[in-house]
Amino acid sequence: MADIQAKRVEPGTIDAEVASRAVRRIKDYLMRHPEQTAIPVAGEHGGEDALILPRQAVSLLVFVLAQAAEGRGVTVIPSNAELTTQQAADMLNVSRPYLIKLLESGEIPFRLVGKHRRVTYEALQDFKRHDDARRRTAADELGALGQELGI
Repeated sequence: MADIQAKRVEPGTIDAEVASRAVRRIKDYLMRHPEQTAIPVAGEHGGEDALILPRQAVSLLVFVLAQAAEGRGVTVIPSNAELTTQQAADMLNVSRPYLIKLLESGEIPFRLVGKHRRVTYEALQDFKRHDDARRRTAADELGALGQELGI
């Protein structure tokens, strides 16, 4: 899969005021209808059949709009998307050669497509969570050692 099928909204491309108003209206609706799993979306002036959206999709839209209201960009990527080694390295903020060492050592699973390595976004996120946990543990141990030594 060469195309990772990510959708990106750059910071500032959505009107922050409109996004903020939409977030408030959608959240109000969701709070008034907590049991509703399918959300009807009608045009501002009505007249057309309502579009029916899953509640989870509406919640994701609220998140995107809330980020836009704050002036931040957002990227939506499927959890099973496959990334090139360069894309994966960029997401981890490491060099491509370092990422390849992680792949070859078995720390991050990958598959070969011809001679090219592909990493799933999900595998990358799993690695990141485990790596973050290892770093926190090491920092805690270092902090405890510093207290023991009175540093």
